[in-house]
Amino acid sequence: MNLPAGGHSSTFSQISHAATASFSEYLSRSAPDLLPGRGSAPGITSNAEHLAPHATTIVAMTYAGGVIMAGDRRATMGNMIASRHIEKVFPADNYSVLGIAGTAGIALDVTRLFQVELEHYEKIEGTLLSLEGKANRLGAMIRSNLPMAMQGLAVIPLFAGFDTDRHMGRLFSYDVTGGRYEELEHHSVGSGSVFARGALKKLWKPNMDEDRAVSVAVESLYDAADDDSATGGPDVVRQLWPVVYAVNSAGAKRIPERVLAAAAEAVIASRAVAGREA
Repeated sequence: MNLPAGGHSSTFSQISHAATASFSEYLSRSAPDLLPGRGSAPGITSNAEHLAPHATTIVAMTYAGGVIMAGDRRATMGNMIASRHIEKVFPADNYSVLGIAGTAGIALDVTRLFQVELEHYEKIEGTLLSLEGKANRLGAMIRSNLPMAMQGLAVIPLFAGFDTDRHMGRLFSYDVTGGRYEELEHHSVGSGSVFARGALKKLWKPNMDEDRAVSVAVESLYDAADDDSATGGPDVVRQLWPVVYAVNSAGAKRIPERVLAAAAEAVIASRAVAGREA
C-alpha cells in the first residue's frame, strides 16, 4: 500500500498531537464515554444508596517514616449488607495508596483509572509524578464525577503516600467537587469516620512505629464498627480482617493477615477483660 506524499509525517503529527502525559486527559478526548461517572443518570435521586453498594470506612495516619491506611471489609446497600469481603484500600503506585468511600462501583473505576494514570505518566515522562502532582490528578478525577455525586452517587477518596522529596508521609482528603485538603497526623472518611476520628485522637501518638500504627488503625476501625452499622468489625468466624497498607521509603506493602488477626484479637481481648458495656 502506497501512502500519499507526506502520509507518514501526517500520521506522526496526529499521534504527537494526541500524546499527553495524562491518560485521563487522552481518554476524555478520544473516548469520553469510558471515563468513570461520565454524564448523568436520569432517575437517580438522593436515595441512590439503596440502589448501589456503598463503601465505608477508611482511616489513615502518619507514623515514624511513613503512612498507614486501613479500610474495613463491609459494603452496604441501604439497610442491607451488600458484601463482607470488599477491599477499599489499594496501592496507587509504588509510593502511594488510595482508600475509597462512597459508591463502590464508581470508586473502583476511579481507582483503576488513577492507577493507569500514574503508570502512564511514568512511562511517558520517564519519572515518577510528585506526590503533590498525584494528589492534584486525583482531585481532577473526583471533580469529573460531580454530576453523579449531585444525584447521590458520590465518591470520596482518601489518598496517602511517601513524599520522596520531603522524605515523609503525607495524607490528602477530598470533597465531592474535587477539592483537595492536606491532613496532618491522621484522618478518616466514610460513614463511620466520626467514630474512627474520635478513636484516632486518643490513640495516635507522634513518631509511632509501624507495628503500633497498625494496631491503632485496627482499633479505630473497631470503634467505628461498634457505633456505625455500615462499618464491618473484625470477623473472627469468617477470618476477615481490615485491609491495611503501609508506605515508607521502601515503597508500599500490604500488612499480612496474621499480623492483622493478632492486632484484632488483642483489641477484642482487651475489651472483653475490661467488661465495659459502652
